[in-house]
Amino acid sequence: MQPTIQTHRLTKSYKGFQAVKDVSLQMYEGDIYGLIGLNGAGKTTMIKMLLGMIKPTNGHCYIKGEKVTPANQHIWKDVGYLVETPQAYAELTVEENLDIYRRLHLISNKDVIFQVMNQLRLTRYAHIKAGNLSLGNAQRLGLAKALLNTPDILMLDEPVNSLDPAGIVDIRKLLQDLATQRGVTILISSHLLSEVAKIATKIGIIHEGRLIQEIKAKQLMHLLQRHLIIHTRDNKTASVKLTKAGYTANINEDGQIEIKEQKAVQHPDEISRLLVKEGYPPMQITIAEENLESYFLSIIEEKGENA
Repeated sequence: MQPTIQTHRLTKSYKGFQAVKDVSLQMYEGDIYGLIGLNGAGKTTMIKMLLGMIKPTNGHCYIKGEKVTPANQHIWKDVGYLVETPQAYAELTVEENLDIYRRLHLISNKDVIFQVMNQLRLTRYAHIKAGNLSLGNAQRLGLAKALLNTPDILMLDEPVNSLDPAGIVDIRKLLQDLATQRGVTILISSHLLSEVAKIATKIGIIHEGRLIQEIKAKQLMHLLQRHLIIHTRDNKTASVKLTKAGYTANINEDGQIEIKEQKAVQHPDEISRLLVKEGYPPMQITIAEENLESYFLSIIEEKGENA
């Protein structure tokens, strides 16, 4: 199967500073690829090169197998995008902004304006000037423009910026529907790992311009560290008993016992029996999982130390 989006050893330098370094990616029909990184990691630069907005220093980008060059303008007819801050004509209404965008992109079907306004819950704001929209609705307008040409490929830079929790859920469901029902290939860049993890089929972690890890969504949960949290009537003494039994039991910042060894995580019943036998029965015993942000930061720190 041919990738719908592909980069090969993509690099971008600015006066000696490498914003993107030797990145190779592949995305296929129906993929939702989450490109994750801290601010300044190179995410926006990557998307701009894929869209032909800036020229790579080295390497190449491909859309549906065709190289991204100034001569290949036809490849953009099936691509929708949102990069950085959404732009709009402040003195024109939402509907007028979308109509101008429709005509600029030679879209003959006027009904698409009302379709995307419905999709993005913008219909009630159709006659409101863009300059009077809230930040969240301005973001929705930017997303509406990206969807106006019914694209097969979507590239979205921080798409949920400024959206409230309900808006984030709306966009998440919309993108999932586009990928699963229409086979749209979606590239999302974000610094919010927890949000992207809810939607992405694959996640790439980019740091200081380099792609340092790729993870399939199904693999992600298996990579997160789990640990056992135990609370007894005397945690300090109970932890000593656990240590004597061969476990590495520490008191965490909440004053509870924490064990990270997998033999304990996989068999909490044995820990419970041991503590009951020693006279310190657990009042509470739970398995806690490392949150996604912690995992993300640990990978970045690890790569930084090994650089």
